[in-house]
Amino acid sequence: MPADLDLLRRIDAYLDAAPRTGATAEAIGPFTLFLNEGHGWRYYARPSPGANGFTSEAVRAVRSRQRALSQPEAFEWIAELAPALGEVVAADGMRLVDHPLMVLAGDAPTLGPPEGVEVGMVDPDDDLAALSAVAEVGFAAPGTGTGTPGAADALAAAARQSADTIAFQRGRMLAGLTVAAAARVSGVLASVGWHQPLDGASEIVGVATLPAFRRRGLGAAVTGTLVADALERGVETVFLSADDDDVARVYERVGFRRVGTACGASIPTG
Repeated sequence: MPADLDLLRRIDAYLDAAPRTGATAEAIGPFTLFLNEGHGWRYYARPSPGANGFTSEAVRAVRSRQRALSQPEAFEWIAELAPALGEVVAADGMRLVDHPLMVLAGDAPTLGPPEGVEVGMVDPDDDLAALSAVAEVGFAAPGTGTGTPGAADALAAAARQSADTIAFQRGRMLAGLTVAAAARVSGVLASVGWHQPLDGASEIVGVATLPAFRRRGLGAAVTGTLVADALERGVETVFLSADDDDVARVYERVGFRRVGTACGASIPTG
């Protein structure tokens, strides 16, 4: 099936607008470089909407600026809208990753929480360091496989969270720019996720489950809760990027379908 380019352009417009709510933007050739200001998330460069001319020189200019500002040398883009960019950044020695880009198709199915699991929205005054800690531990072991990292690991990670970053996140939640949900098993925080509504669209981000609690439907339950909240807010386009095809199948169970490929490029490590 051919790509729905109009839909992808709407998503791309959101991906250009959303970082501007928490970062400054700097145009460098055909790219927009998003910069944090010492707090919050680490950002990246993206092709400016509608831009072309992705040359090695343009990529190197962005990377030079990122190094000068002590920012990550990283790019993100939608493959179908910038099909030549992957080859250019790869030729410049960067590591490429592809992720299924998925959009909610119609109404999400109604999924009750798994037995013994409490799923709900998170208040800005809740322990946001604990949420970030679950995400940190979960993303350190990507995929859907189970493992030993669990509540004790998340507790240790919570103590490492930056107070400035937590304050930044709380401010975004109070402003309605970020919305969080969480799942608890017997009172233990085990799975988390966020969505970020803006101008009729929202991206679901950061859905993570502690490896010790995986394969119980927690990630799907958190995602379903976020979807329901987004729809209640009048969001028309709900989308996300899945880590891989296995994770994409989890999202398919809560009503998402693949519409494209989200790409990233970074400096190889190891």
